[in-house]
Amino acid sequence: MFSLIVELAEYERAADHVVGTEEMLEAALFGPEPVAEALIAEVGEEPAGFALFYTSFSTWQCMPGIWLEDLVVRERFRGAGAGAALVRELAAIALRRGCGRVEWAVLDWNAPAIGFYDRLGASSVDDWRLRRLDGEALERAARGERPEA
Repeated sequence: MFSLIVELAEYERAADHVVGTEEMLEAALFGPEPVAEALIAEVGEEPAGFALFYTSFSTWQCMPGIWLEDLVVRERFRGAGAGAALVRELAAIALRRGCGRVEWAVLDWNAPAIGFYDRLGASSVDDWRLRRLDGEALERAARGERPEA
């Protein structure tokens, strides 16, 4: 699965952002307090892709949801139904768990993925912008410091 994460990062033109390790991924998924889950699609005995997700919460719905962190299908398996099968199973999990929605982000230049999601009936949430604190900004925020101008 970690090799698929690296493939995804390369596809998204961000390979240098992969700082995690296989051991860290294993701990996140299978450690004493797992923080994420994954579905793996296989074609024959070969991993074709995965969906990595975790529980979120909607204050407006007062219900849990699922955040789909990554949906990855290896290029040679695209168009064969692996991605749709992963989303179908994730939707079924969400319904079984009483979730009100499944959400994710997609890069604005990734037309094939956007088309795939549109064909599934996913709506775009254009009024919202994804924001992030990480690295030094995260550390500064924890200390109550403001960024330098």
